[in-house]
Amino acid sequence: MSNPHTLPLAGIENFNWKKWDACTHCGLCLPTCPTYRELGLETDSPRGRLYLMGSAFKPENATPLNEEWAEYIYRCLDCRACETACPSGVHFGELLEQARAIYESNANRSASYRFWNELVFKQLLPNRERLDLLFELMWLYQRLGIRWLVQKTGMLKLMGRLGKMESLLPKIPPPRLKYTMRDITPAEGETRYRVGFIPGCVMNQVFTETNLATIRVLTRNGCEVVTPRKQTCCGALHLHNGARDFAASLAKQNIDAFGDGHGNPSLQSLDELDAIIINAAGCGATLKEYDALLEDDVDYADKAKQFSGKMRDISEFLAEIEMVSPTGEIRQRVTYDEPCHLLHGQKVGAQPRKVLQAIPGLELVELTESEWCCGSAGIYNITQPELSQEILERKMGHLAETHADIVATGNPGCLLQLQLGIQKHGLPMKAMHPVNLLDCAYRGIAPEEWEE
Repeated sequence: MSNPHTLPLAGIENFNWKKWDACTHCGLCLPTCPTYRELGLETDSPRGRLYLMGSAFKPENATPLNEEWAEYIYRCLDCRACETACPSGVHFGELLEQARAIYESNANRSASYRFWNELVFKQLLPNRERLDLLFELMWLYQRLGIRWLVQKTGMLKLMGRLGKMESLLPKIPPPRLKYTMRDITPAEGETRYRVGFIPGCVMNQVFTETNLATIRVLTRNGCEVVTPRKQTCCGALHLHNGARDFAASLAKQNIDAFGDGHGNPSLQSLDELDAIIINAAGCGATLKEYDALLEDDVDYADKAKQFSGKMRDISEFLAEIEMVSPTGEIRQRVTYDEPCHLLHGQKVGAQPRKVLQAIPGLELVELTESEWCCGSAGIYNITQPELSQEILERKMGHLAETHADIVATGNPGCLLQLQLGIQKHGLPMKAMHPVNLLDCAYRGIAPEEWEE
């Protein structure tokens, strides 16, 4: 890395000092920050991290932009609970992403880091064909019993962090399910709305049935669903990890996929859609902020603003319309855990509960600290596994107190993290997406029959 005291930082011109300066240093964010509560360090709080950004990015360069600085910046979950608590409206998530982008533009990363970064973020996530192949191989790995053999022989312990990552791998659904999704799915009965749908990248590989359930729920509610083939990864993980320019290129591809007839004759303009639906909270927060990501792009600023304005979480959309009442009963005790990027990023909290309460027979019980992060946070449980588990333990204690049969949450990472905690603690419950429960009620099947 260059000497921060003698050379200007690459990318510093993109840092939003106006939004940074909104912080009044009141400290109301501190009690809401998981890393501050766990570690007790000012530098692991939102206020402390904003101070670190200012001290490193201002011309006088009081603080070196080194690995110690990056440790505090990257130890943040980016859960954005501080944004909900902040009386000044500081856009902390956006500032954090900009800070990481500046660090990545100036850091001298190792060859191995650059290799994995290039492979995962640029070669895999944005490429559907490669993702399909990778997850089909994973499905075979599980289907043929190789995983059982690897676990029994203790090979995972010899693989270090890679072995720990394997333990997070969920059951991969049959690959054929992905190919049942159509470009256009007609509404059941009268067409009341025309909506776009974003199945996501990893979401569509691991939670394929949830995507299909989302489409079934939408068509049941009079929606014609358009799923453009040209769309790609939303760029959320890229933004969280400092690849801001690459995330912007993905945003442009997604905007084009939903307008201007880009390889999609059935959809010529965003004006034809009443909404664009997403069922993954982390992705939704990023998609709703394409306008901020591309605000300085002459060609895409207006398109991004229109695109973001159309975005709706599935629960948010269902709460806005006159939802068809399900008739199938689900006599289960259900608690709801807030995905951080749905509650704090998108300000959607009451709507998922409204959807769950519409299901006959369902008993909804409140979860203590439902707004508290579970520790998944994108790939945080991979990059910060120990701290992630400590944060999860806090959540599991509250989950056990509910005596619920099901914990509902609307984000893939949260579903995987909570299910991991449930298995570890031997709790008699399962994690499910709210739309899965609603789909069960529409179809008249029990949650026990649901297979992801």
